[in-house]
Amino acid sequence: MKYRRMNFRKWNEVFAAGALISALALCGCDSATRANNAAESANAQSPDYVAPDSKGVQTTVAKSSRIPEYLDLPGHVDVDPTRVVRVYPPAGGRITEMKVRPSDHVMKGQTLAILESSDLSRAVADYHKALADYEVKQKAFDRAEDLFAHHAIAEKDYQQAQADAKMSDEELAATKEQIRVLGMDPDHAATQLHVDAPRAGVVLDVGAASGEFSNALSAPAPLATVADITEVWAIGDIYEKDLVAAKKGGPAQVTMNAYPGKTWQGTVGVVSDAVDPNTHTLHVRVILPNPGELLKPAMFGSIRLLRSSRQGILVPASAVIREGNDAYIFVGKGNNRFDRRSVTLGRTFDGSIEIVKGLNDGDTVVSEGALLLREAAGD
Repeated sequence: MKYRRMNFRKWNEVFAAGALISALALCGCDSATRANNAAESANAQSPDYVAPDSKGVQTTVAKSSRIPEYLDLPGHVDVDPTRVVRVYPPAGGRITEMKVRPSDHVMKGQTLAILESSDLSRAVADYHKALADYEVKQKAFDRAEDLFAHHAIAEKDYQQAQADAKMSDEELAATKEQIRVLGMDPDHAATQLHVDAPRAGVVLDVGAASGEFSNALSAPAPLATVADITEVWAIGDIYEKDLVAAKKGGPAQVTMNAYPGKTWQGTVGVVSDAVDPNTHTLHVRVILPNPGELLKPAMFGSIRLLRSSRQGILVPASAVIREGNDAYIFVGKGNNRFDRRSVTLGRTFDGSIEIVKGLNDGDTVVSEGALLLREAAGD
C-alpha cells in the first residue's frame, strides 16, 4: 500500500511538469505567430519616400483630358500640278545658250534660253512687208478719199481703196501679234529669240543644252520646267477602312525623314474618288505651306491624321520609372513624402505617356527628379 502511494505521487509530479512544458510551448508559439503577423503587415504597407534635396524634385497634378488617336501614313512630297510650267520655245531654232540650271530660282520674265530662230526671222520679214504694204495702201486710200470728196473718181474706186487699206491694216496687226507671241517687240525684233520664264519659281529640270536644235512645240522635252514650291502637297495612301480619318479640310501633321523633330501643319485638300483595286487604298493629298522651301519634291515622310479622341490621363514621360517589364511612378502623400505606385502604361504622345491603371485624376506625381527619392528611415 505504501508502494502504490509513492508511484501515484511521482505520477502527479510528472504530469504537472508536462503540463508546465506544454503551456510554455503554447505561449511561445502564440508569440511567434503574433510576431510573424506584425512583420507581414509591415511588409504589406508601402514605405514612404522622401527627397534629400527638394530642389531637384518637381511635381505636377495628373488631370484627365481628351487623348487623341492618330492615324499615321507613309507619304512623299509632290508639286501642285497647277503650279508647274513646262517651258517650250515658241519657235524652232538652234539653242545658243541655256541660261539656267536645275535648282536655280528664277523670276517672272527672266531669260531661260536664247535661240537663233529662222522662224523669228521670217516673222520679222513678214511684219516689215505688211508694214510697207499698209503704208502704200493707206496713202492710196487718203488720195481716193480726197478725190471722191471732189467728185473726181467713182464711188466704186473709193470703196476699193478703202477695202485695200483695211485689209493691209489687218495683215499688219496679224504679223505684229505673231512677233509678240514669240516674245519679242515688233519694232525691236532681231533674229535671236529669248525664251523667258512665265512665272517665278525654281527650275526642276532642264531638257536641252547649248548647241541643240529645238523644234518648238513638237520637241520631245521642254527647255525647262519651272515650279512654284512655296506651297506643296504631301501625298499618302489610306485604306478604305480608315477613310473616316481623312476629312477634306481637316488638320494634318506632316514630318519629313530629312528633318527629324520638325513638324509641318497642313490641311487635307483632296481625297481621291476611286479605290485602287489592288491595294484597296485611296490617295490623300495634304496642302502644306512651304516657307523657306525646305520641302523638296519626292522627299519621304509621314502624314498624321486625327482618327478620334477619348478621355484619359497623361503624365510627362520623365515621371515614369521603368524596371524591366514593370513601371511605376511616385505619388505625393503630403509633408514631402511620396508613395511608389505601380502603373500600367498606354501609348506615348509627344513626350507624355498615358496611364491606363494605377493613377487617379488629381493625384500629385513627381515629374522630374524621381530617381533622387530615397526610402524614408523608420520612426
